[in-house]
Amino acid sequence: MNTDLSALQLVLSADPALIAIVKLSLLVSLTAVLLAALIGVPLGALIALTRFPGREAVIVTLNALMGLPPVVAGLAVFLALSRSGPLGSWGLLFTPQAMVIAQAILVAPIIAALSRQTVEDLWVEYRDELAAMNVAAAARVMTLIWDARFSLVTALLAGFGRAAAEVGAIIIVGGNIDGFTRTMTTAIALETSKGDLPLAIGLGLVLIAIVILINALAWGARRAGERYAG
Repeated sequence: MNTDLSALQLVLSADPALIAIVKLSLLVSLTAVLLAALIGVPLGALIALTRFPGREAVIVTLNALMGLPPVVAGLAVFLALSRSGPLGSWGLLFTPQAMVIAQAILVAPIIAALSRQTVEDLWVEYRDELAAMNVAAAARVMTLIWDARFSLVTALLAGFGRAAAEVGAIIIVGGNIDGFTRTMTTAIALETSKGDLPLAIGLGLVLIAIVILINALAWGARRAGERYAG
């Protein structure tokens, strides 16, 4: 009981260590989602609107990458950014930037796959109309992305949920350095192993609140899309 009260007190008093960890976690995850969206949304729309040899294999691969194990993504980024790796000269290993890259690799397939399905469904609905208007390919992509914006927001929120809850990849590439690369998930794992339960529980409460907020926003975006379509 005392542990629970101490954890709640840390949250309510805005403990500086807790706030610093939460701020870094949000910064890394939001940046990763933005980067993944810049790649995933256009890629998903392009796959949805074009026909090419091996398209089905690409779609299957993209869907499979939605379940990419975080430790595998982290290992790949670690090898690329390590001193002997092809990007070692960048000096990004064990930095927040490396964590952003790892999370973006995990999130991009989710956003791309969900965007592809959303845009493809709309294309079936509007194909004849857009073809009759002789809309160019690039304009078709932009038109359908705009029309699907509420559903795509849900995809982005799903990606953020994956990023915010991720732990394996960012421990590998970030090193869980106190005050520099320690996020909510890595701190919870570390503090629990150390027996510092108040901080771990406090961070867990914040993480749960963020997850609930994400789901509420996704529900709101879906409802807004339904009202717009209606």
